[in-house]
Amino acid sequence: MEQSVYRSTHIISGKILFERPAQQWAEFEENLQDLRCKQRNFAALPVTVRTALLLDFAEKLAADRDRLAEMVCEEVGRCLRECKAELDKSVELIRYYARLAPELLAHKTIATQASLSQVRFEPLGVVLAVMPWNYPVWQVSRFAVPALCAGNACVVKPALTVARVTEALFELVGGTLPLIPAWLDDADVLHAIEQTDAMAFTGSADTGRRLAAHAGMNLKKTVLELGGSNAFIVMPDADVAQAAKDACYSRFRDAGQSCNAAKRIIVTEAVADKFLPLFLAECAKLKTGHPMDEETTLAPLHRSDLRERVHSQVQDALANGAKALCGGFLPEGKGWFYPATVLDGVTRSCRVYHEEVFGPVAVLLRAQDEEHAVRLANDNPFGLGASIYSENVTKAWQYAEKLHTGAVFINRHTSSDLRLPFGGVKDSGYGRELSEFGLYEFVNVKAYWQR
Repeated sequence: MEQSVYRSTHIISGKILFERPAQQWAEFEENLQDLRCKQRNFAALPVTVRTALLLDFAEKLAADRDRLAEMVCEEVGRCLRECKAELDKSVELIRYYARLAPELLAHKTIATQASLSQVRFEPLGVVLAVMPWNYPVWQVSRFAVPALCAGNACVVKPALTVARVTEALFELVGGTLPLIPAWLDDADVLHAIEQTDAMAFTGSADTGRRLAAHAGMNLKKTVLELGGSNAFIVMPDADVAQAAKDACYSRFRDAGQSCNAAKRIIVTEAVADKFLPLFLAECAKLKTGHPMDEETTLAPLHRSDLRERVHSQVQDALANGAKALCGGFLPEGKGWFYPATVLDGVTRSCRVYHEEVFGPVAVLLRAQDEEHAVRLANDNPFGLGASIYSENVTKAWQYAEKLHTGAVFINRHTSSDLRLPFGGVKDSGYGRELSEFGLYEFVNVKAYWQR
């Protein structure tokens, strides 16, 4: 079997920016043994000392923000300002948990018949993370920071195509935190699950099922964030102009390569004729170009195979009766660009009705009324997030309770907030990241009782 190669290439020129082979398994085992020793020492430190070390790392990350953002831009292809925002949010995440962790991890005394009974939050040990390519700094930070606060050690298996920025990130980490990369061959990931104590995975539902099944066979705790196909519901009493603007931003930011983007635009018939031209006008303002250029608002996709998949989904929709109101073609030239595409007349026979579309394609669904809009939103394998736009906030909350998702945003596009749990249901996975709930995912909630 051919060994995996970690290779970063320039998103436009195709020039190889960084390359390294996967490490041998014996090297990983040696690193893991050393990491276990570091974890025990790290867990023995007071939580305030652990968070102080994380704050030192936050300062390094902030100081190196522009260089890392340019690396992400060149390797992933997202607009430079989006990459800078990723770094800023990662720094903010570290500082947030540094403030929060000492209180949340404090021993909790509970009154029982005992003279003393407590609940304590203790680390699980070494947590393996299998990470995606689209947010190579944020995804690692989102998983690792709360796990480290709790006293765990973390080993990160990065995506094959973001090796350069990953190496730069871990050079900043240095040896102060028990956080290391695992340059594993893809074939060794299952074995790594067996050798570690828990796993976090962000990626496709198919891969998540396979990794979680193996983790389950070995009784390892897992947290899965498996993408989404978020519904963006425009009710009859919505502020249509604001909804059109927000729908365009959410669907096409990061070249549409975000799990939490608005992907299915569900518009009630009462406002469809008003919403649609406003939405298409917003789409027409998008400017395709080099992701380093400030004027660019629609960047290229990450790889050629990803663009081919998006285009095949669009072609399938057109073959099954949908209509492309804009876009829907493969442009010429360098870079894996794809135009902003809006599909109308999508039915259940189209792949885009059921599948996640990881690119700049908006699926437009027309609902007869509010109840039908909710049914359309739930008629999908994914359940990460959803948005409801309505001037009647009371009714919006009532409809929000009917949505089978991990989050609902009212009169705003879906996003992640450090203070709120992030995760989904159904094919979007299970478990939560961020907030206090993300901190408790990789701890042993341990009871103590004293006579």
